[in-house]
Amino acid sequence: MQEWQYPGGIMLEKVFQPELPKWSVLLGAAALEQPIYEGSHRYRAEAGPAIDIRYYDIAFLSSGEGLGVNLIRGDTYRAGVSLGYDLGRRESEDFARLHGLGNIDAAPVVKAFASWVVSKNVPVVVRADVRRIVGSKGAAGLLGDLDLFMPLPGSSETLLMLAGPSVSFANRQYTQRVFGVSNAQAQASGYEPYSAHGGDSAAGFGFSATKFITPHWLLNTDLSISRLLGSARDSPITQTELQSLIEISGSYQW
Repeated sequence: MQEWQYPGGIMLEKVFQPELPKWSVLLGAAALEQPIYEGSHRYRAEAGPAIDIRYYDIAFLSSGEGLGVNLIRGDTYRAGVSLGYDLGRRESEDFARLHGLGNIDAAPVVKAFASWVVSKNVPVVVRADVRRIVGSKGAAGLLGDLDLFMPLPGSSETLLMLAGPSVSFANRQYTQRVFGVSNAQAQASGYEPYSAHGGDSAAGFGFSATKFITPHWLLNTDLSISRLLGSARDSPITQTELQSLIEISGSYQW
C-alpha cells in the first residue's frame, strides 16, 4: 500500500475530535491480494490480523505501522519514530523468475515520519517518512515517501473515504539488493548482470474507505496502484511496472 494508508485517517482525528480517548483498541482480521514480489505480474492472496492500539496520540502498536511514539504532536502536526519489519523475498515464491538470486531475509525497519494537516477547513494531509531496513541479509537499504491525501466528498460520521498520491524513493543499496543482479547472481540465474541506482522508485495512488457498521464494528477497504520507476522499472526481474493491491478487513473497536 501507499505508506499513508497504514495510519489512514488517524492524523485527522485530533483535528475534528480534540479530546482523544486514553486508549483506542482495534482488533480484527484482514485479507489482501498483492504481487508475489515487487515487479511480478503474478499475485497471491494472504490473510492476517488487523491490530491498532493507541495511547492518546502519544504511542501506538499497529500491524501496519509497527511499534512507535509521536515525539512531537499538536492538533495539526505529528512527528515520531517507529520500529516495524520488512518481510523480504524468497526464491521459492516464484522459482522460475527468482532462481539464483538468493533469498532476501525478513528484517527490522526503523522509520522516522512527520505529518501535517493544512487546516480543519482544508483537511489535506502532507506526510513524509524515511525508513532504514537493518541487517545485511535483508533488503538493507534506505527508503522514503512523500504523500498527500484528503477526505473525499461523501464522507460522513459513519463513512470515511480518503485518497491521494505518493512518491517513493530508495538509495542504491536498496535498489541493487532488490532489483539488481550481481555477477554471482547472473551466473546462477541466467540473467545478465544489472547495476541498479538510487532515486525515484515508484509513484502511486491510494484509496481507503472505512465504514462503521455499528459504533464499534467497522469494515475497511484499501486499494493501491503504483508504477515502478527508474532501476526498479528497468530491472530484468521486473515483469510489469504496474503494481496493485487490495486489502479488506473487518474489525471491532473499543
